Amino acid sequence: MRAWQIDELSTPARLIEMPLPTPGPGHALVRIHACALNFADLLMAQGKYQSKPPLPFTPGLELAGEVVALGPDTPGPAPGTRVACYAGHGGLAEFGCFPVKRLIPLPDTMPYDHASAFLIAYGTSHLALWHKARVQPGETLLVTGAAGGVGLTAIEVGKRMGARIIATARGAEKLAVAQAAGADHLIDSDAADLKDQLKALGGVDVVYDTVGGAGFDAALRATRPDGRILCIGFAGGEVPKPAANILLVKNISVIGFWWGAYLDFAPDLLTQSLATLMGWYATGGLRPHISHHLPLEALPEGLALLCDRKATGKVVIHLA
Repeated sequence: MRAWQIDELSTPARLIEMPLPTPGPGHALVRIHACALNFADLLMAQGKYQSKPPLPFTPGLELAGEVVALGPDTPGPAPGTRVACYAGHGGLAEFGCFPVKRLIPLPDTMPYDHASAFLIAYGTSHLALWHKARVQPGETLLVTGAAGGVGLTAIEVGKRMGARIIATARGAEKLAVAQAAGADHLIDSDAADLKDQLKALGGVDVVYDTVGGAGFDAALRATRPDGRILCIGFAGGEVPKPAANILLVKNISVIGFWWGAYLDFAPDLLTQSLATLMGWYATGGLRPHISHHLPLEALPEGLALLCDRKATGKVVIHLA
């Protein structure tokens, strides 16, 4: 089979031929049809992500495909079952072996590209907004990096929860994508008066921050008393350092959130969240935004789209 492999950190991945893997106990062999790219793929290749698989490894955090075989004495989805999987790595290959407990059977109406682009982005937004920030109907939710993979899903999920959405993104084209997803108010993230524009809209109750940097500080200063700020990521490259005096005076909570960790310490919460999201999808309430569909050979192009911030929503690599 063909697979991308990273031999050394901070060096380009290689497309290689390698033997078909054999599933062990508790695992299933999956023929991979689609793998969505994430900003975390860039960080993992540099050794800067929370999860650090041993070298060499095949990148690709989330995938969708068809079960081919189960390991010895392993109950699980029968061969032929269509599934999605948060793998952590290994998705950018024609086949892979993954724990059966991570395989999620797909609704008949969900194509592989949607399934591969669904788990991390929607799972992150729903669990963060529902479980951690506990967004209430009528509250104002600020989404930064709103045209990105998780940003767009935060708009969709926040609207379903009854929030008013303020979206920030860079440039008119990306703001238009955020508006199409349901944002009520749009602000260019490069605006020098971001804090003032947020305050003019009445301030915010919950911040869903994927970017970090100066935008985080502006959002903090526009957050209302008893507000909540979710730290989702630092796509801008600068980790914020919140002013503790503002947090104290305004009773603001800053909440760290990493969706993947729930697989280990609270898998039932993650399962409950994903069941809700799959139900919303089945009734037509959610539709992943995929800006680029690429073949396996075009992985470097796909990663460049993420690095240069030229993608909106998701980039999906098709393998079958």
